[in-house]
Amino acid sequence: MAESINSKMRRVSFPKGKQKQFLLQVQKKSGLSWRQVAQIGGVHIRTLADWKREKFTMSFDALARLSKKTKVPAPKNTTIKNPFWYAARGARAGGLAVYQKYGRIGGDPEVRRKRWKEWWSREGKLHPHPILIARSIKKPRLCAELAEFIGIVLGDGGITQDQISITLHYIDDLEYSKFVVLLVKKLFEIDASNLRRPNEHVVVIRISRTNLVKFCVALGLKIGNKVKQQVDMPQWIKDNLKYQIACLRGLVDTDGSVFRHRYKSNGKLYSYKKIDFTNRSIPLLTSVSNILKILGIKHRIAGNYKIRIEAQKDVERFFKLIGSHNPKHLKKYASVI
Repeated sequence: MAESINSKMRRVSFPKGKQKQFLLQVQKKSGLSWRQVAQIGGVHIRTLADWKREKFTMSFDALARLSKKTKVPAPKNTTIKNPFWYAARGARAGGLAVYQKYGRIGGDPEVRRKRWKEWWSREGKLHPHPILIARSIKKPRLCAELAEFIGIVLGDGGITQDQISITLHYIDDLEYSKFVVLLVKKLFEIDASNLRRPNEHVVVIRISRTNLVKFCVALGLKIGNKVKQQVDMPQWIKDNLKYQIACLRGLVDTDGSVFRHRYKSNGKLYSYKKIDFTNRSIPLLTSVSNILKILGIKHRIAGNYKIRIEAQKDVERFFKLIGSHNPKHLKKYASVI
């Protein structure tokens, strides 16, 4: 995407690779989405993407905003490039000196913010730019697949005002992540991103749609910290056994594990497959326990946040009635070692 250049905008020249490194540090330290980083920098997310690829040099104004907000210092050996090459050379040093002294460039940001709000109230909101209009999504009817998606989000998902993300293990859950992407496409007709982060041992599925967030909130999900809010299955799921089973499948596929327990007794080696489900939301654990009781699957509460299925017949019953779409679980259940 071609970057529009304001004639008065100064650019920052980084050593090769340092501009991308600076932006990655900003995103990692802040924990914000790239869209939110772009908003802080005062640019479009596609412009930010060009900066990450070092297709264009970033503006000094954006550098100052991001550095101030996240406390990430600019790399050494950066230089300020003035579009007017014939202007006084002292402008470069002056810009840095002003930023170092006042922590900002230009006029008072509070005044600019006040004037922008006045403009928005007066006329801006009446003529929104197409890029500010939330894109539509398909809104599926209540069904088992939608209930399974809800379970996945309740398990390893997170919700912000404009984005839903699902974080999985970058090796063990790589195949399962493909299933989740296809499920999102089928349910909402949206292409979710599937970003691998080997250094963090995760693969992150992201769906950036404000309308999807609103739809999921209307279904009973909540924005923000799931543990603090002690989330639970939405009531429409708890009222339908088919939906309960699908939701539980999504929960265990993300927050559950299948493992083999080995021990010796009287010199004889015993080996049994067991299922663990761990979650720090007590209402959600209670709902999972209730579903297992309805299905006649014996289990026990291990500690404060874990449900364990131990008897072999109950493990078999779980996979027969509930099943799994996570190849990791299916392989461990089928293994004989």
